[in-house]
Amino acid sequence: MKILIVSDTHRRNENFEKVLLAEKPVERVIHLGDAEETESCMSRIAGQPLDIVSGNNDFFGDMPREKEIMLGDYRVLLTHGHYYYVSLDTKMLGREARARGFDIAMYGHTHRPKIEKKDGLVLLNPGSLSYPRQEGRKPSYIIMELDEKGNADYTIKYLE
Repeated sequence: MKILIVSDTHRRNENFEKVLLAEKPVERVIHLGDAEETESCMSRIAGQPLDIVSGNNDFFGDMPREKEIMLGDYRVLLTHGHYYYVSLDTKMLGREARARGFDIAMYGHTHRPKIEKKDGLVLLNPGSLSYPRQEGRKPSYIIMELDEKGNADYTIKYLE
């Protein structure tokens, strides 16, 4: 199973559409907030099952603040991250995810891609497809793949 994870597109969907074309087929799309579009609009753009949460700039629509999903055998928390102060560090998010029994916590907000593995928990941030803030400032996203045995692999990818 191939899963596309994005965040912080901020209504600039050109790069999102490029990534969808470049990575197809994907079985699922996850958007971690600051889409600044309604969920139904994002679903039409993605064309696949879409899991989306609201970010600090998503004022319209009825997207949930957080979402819990299963990806294979992995229990996953989706959040934008601003309620957990991820711009400072991921300690609060990590504590909350562990306390609630999650295997993976996915977040956005910082516009910087990151994969952290700590004490049995994976923290993923795909960065931003529209306004990247990491060194080099390339738009970024994550591909998560589940193999035949259900093991997960994560790759940060950059749009050229």
